[in-house]
Parts: sequence; C-alpha cells; structure tokens
Amino acid sequence: MSLVPGIDPSLVTGAWREGDPPGSRLFADIGDVALDSGTTLPDVRLAYETWGTYDGTNAVLVLHALTGDSHVHGPAGPGHPTPGWWDAVVGPGLPIDTDRFFVVAANILGGCQGSTGPASPDPDGLPWGGSFPALTVRDQVRAEAALADVLGIPRWHGVVGGSAGGMRALEWAVEHPDRVERLFLLATSAAASAEQIALSRTQVAAIQNDPDWFGGDYYDGPQGPLAGLDLARRIAHIAYRSEGELEDRFGRTVQADDRWAVDSYLQHHGAKLVRRFDAGAYVVLTSAMDSHDVGRDRGGVEAALGRITARTVVAGIDSDRLYPIHQQRLLADLIPGSGPLKVVKSPFGHDGFLIEADQVGELARALLA
Repeated sequence: MSLVPGIDPSLVTGAWREGDPPGSRLFADIGDVALDSGTTLPDVRLAYETWGTYDGTNAVLVLHALTGDSHVHGPAGPGHPTPGWWDAVVGPGLPIDTDRFFVVAANILGGCQGSTGPASPDPDGLPWGGSFPALTVRDQVRAEAALADVLGIPRWHGVVGGSAGGMRALEWAVEHPDRVERLFLLATSAAASAEQIALSRTQVAAIQNDPDWFGGDYYDGPQGPLAGLDLARRIAHIAYRSEGELEDRFGRTVQADDRWAVDSYLQHHGAKLVRRFDAGAYVVLTSAMDSHDVGRDRGGVEAALGRITARTVVAGIDSDRLYPIHQQRLLADLIPGSGPLKVVKSPFGHDGFLIEADQVGELARALLA
C-alpha cells in the first residue's frame, strides 16, 4: 500500500464522481468524439461553468492548465475543494470582466472534475480506468468545439489559455480560425519539447510504478496510486517554480523535524493535489500534452501558425524554465496577427502565469477591450 503523509490511506481518487455535490458545474452531453487515434469515445460529457450573459458576440473561452478545472472564478465550497484558480483575473470589473463578457470554462476532456475521463463510467457502467483511450490536444479541442456548438456560440470574442490551456487555445486558432476573434497565449509553445516530454514521462512513470496502479484499474480497489501521484506532482512543481525563488525562500534551511524546508514544501503540494485530483487523469492529460505539435500534418509549425487570423497577444514569463521564453518568441514571430512578445516579469517561474495577476490581467484587458 502506498502512503502519503496527511492523506487518508483509503482514498482512491480525488476525482469528482456521480453523487458528489455539483457546485456551480453544468454538464453538456456532446455525443461521440472521434479521436486522432482512429477510435471513437462514446457519449462524452463535459462539465463547464459560465459567468455573465451572452449577447451573441461577447463569449470568452478560458482554458485551464494540466491540473486546473472549470472553476475559474468563485469560492471554495461543496463540489469545489479550492477557490477559483484565476479569481484575480476573471470576475466582475476584473480584466476578463464578467459584467461585459460571457465567460465559459470547461473541464478538459480526459480530466477528473466532471468531464469524461478515466474515473468516469464506460458504456458498461464501470470506471473506464486503464481502458480509457489515449488523447491528443486536438481531441480535446474537438470536444470543446462540440461544447461551443451545444451552447450556440459560433465564434469566440476571445480564447485565453496558459500552459496546457495555451496549447488548446493555439489549436483552436489554427483549426478553427473563423471561430476565434482574439487569442491570448501565455507561457505555452507551438510543440512539446524533448525536455518537456522527458519531464512528463518521468511523472507518468512515477504513477505507473506505484504498486496500487493496477494498470489504471484501481477505482474499485482499496486505494489509488497515491504515492505515485504525489511524487509526480513534486517533480512537476520543481519545474513550475524558478531556481532563484526556491533558493530565496528555502535555501538550505532545515526544519525542527530535521527535514529540509524545501522538501516539506514539495510534500505539501503533492498531498494537496492528491486530495483533489486523479492519477489516471494525470497520466492521460500529461500524455496528451506530449502530443502537442501544431505543425503535425499541417506542413510544419510555420505553415500551421500562418493559418491564424485572430488578433493575438503572446506572453512569456521571464523566469520560466519549463516553457522558456524562446518558445513564446517563436509564436509571436510566426503568428500573423501577433504583436511583439510580451514579457511578464516574475520570480515564480512557470507559475507566474497564475500568480502575476496584475501584469497578466492588463494584457488580457487590453486584448479583449
């Protein structure tokens, strides 16, 4: 049995499951989704939330990162273990102003907070588990486009995304240029790099080598692969922050319990994710990010980016070592409707796209105005 300090050892998954409080989630049944693998995922459901009123022209799609969800704005409460992840950017009077815009955020296909994913029931009513099909970023955007159709939104005033959300925002603009008027890409890339894939495969291995993984079919067992998910998150979190920030905050400090302070910090973040996320979804979503390459079957990256017609802002974080700023510079240089690269100054590394609400918010406000 894999144990995580501070976590109930009987926990199987932090996924939202049928019977849990829905919170402010809504649900859309979008039908079957044809996947890039050639298979079809049947009876797909996406969980989503909305804010504001749709007037036919003012819809803004906000796309979350790897372990985010549809709860962009609002308090924690039943059904929502944490407050909105972009509460300082999205809301009444804020840069993405819900008094002006109809904001939509969906939980990603393959996720674990109400959308179809490994913890969801398959056609036989059992958890998909290890038989859940592999996804690509394009598959996820295909599902989001179907959601937009269900909601009656033919064209987005803006599509906004950072990190993995930026991958999907980019795919939206390349695959559906007539449906994206304005595009905000933040701390993302045109294609997953070798280093990004190396980091993600190491995280996947941490989960799949947990003795409670059971090939992904752990949902009806006594416990999920908690230690594997905890370790995967610790690995990821090192890459999410900057070397300078970790040194300034923790240095070589040893706590009263004889543990390195930085180790305690990583343990906290690992356990925090275990409580609200699912190991199977982490594997599926991380693997989908590895698939990201806008140039695949489109004549290369430059040709693909040349298809974008949206007015675009591309921003990078100056201390980001996971998505280094040269990746955003490439996007800004090759997207026809982009201005010069915007640089967000932050000591927080990749997580600066979530933390630096003032700088990021002003960029979003100017683009959407």
